[in-house]
Amino acid sequence: MLDTIEKLLVLQDRDRMLAQLRAELGQIEPERRALQAKASGAQSGLDQARQRSREIESRRKELELEVAAKMQMIERYANQQLQTRKNEEYRALNQEIQHCKDAIFKIEDQEIELMEQAEATQKDIGRATQLADDAKKLLDDQNAQLTAREGKLKAQLAELESNRSELAEAVEHSARDRYERLVKSKGGNVVVGVQHGVCGGCHMRLPAQIIVSCQGQQELVSCTNCGRILYYSPDMDLAVVD
Repeated sequence: MLDTIEKLLVLQDRDRMLAQLRAELGQIEPERRALQAKASGAQSGLDQARQRSREIESRRKELELEVAAKMQMIERYANQQLQTRKNEEYRALNQEIQHCKDAIFKIEDQEIELMEQAEATQKDIGRATQLADDAKKLLDDQNAQLTAREGKLKAQLAELESNRSELAEAVEHSARDRYERLVKSKGGNVVVGVQHGVCGGCHMRLPAQIIVSCQGQQELVSCTNCGRILYYSPDMDLAVVD
């Protein structure tokens, strides 16, 4: 195999590993944000349940005050009845007392409903607390794993990057420039083999002369369709498949 091709394949393999490591590193922060969002959502659910509980308790206390106020009014009306001698005033006061009692009855119905809501909300708080605790534990555990993984990936990346420039410098200047241009436009698969008469990159059939040139291994040969750098090794099958 042409020496330049061998060096380009080594460089390409290194660049692929670097790209993979960078992609994995790029996923670390989104994973962190997703975990944080899940934990925040669970905590938000707990906060909402607690707020609902506070609102119910506040409303219950308001109703208690309303009942107390109605009881005071009943007591006042009853005292006024004792002081009046007029039947019409007595009946009017009696009517007011009955209105207060009816109002208290309705308030007590609301209190019963609030008690039921409070009981349901306490169950919601219990479930939400468990979800928030689980999400927090998952966040802490996964964050620790992500941090360890991030450190490992960064160390691997630094090690691979350390002599990448040396591998690139070992490639003849024009071939290296050609390779770098192709990487920018084609990605990490730019030095490709010839298999069954087709380009290993674009998978288009190659002219016979191009295949012969690859076999000759005297110069860099490009795919006439996609421009990728072609190479041939004895283990490749050049037989064209129809």
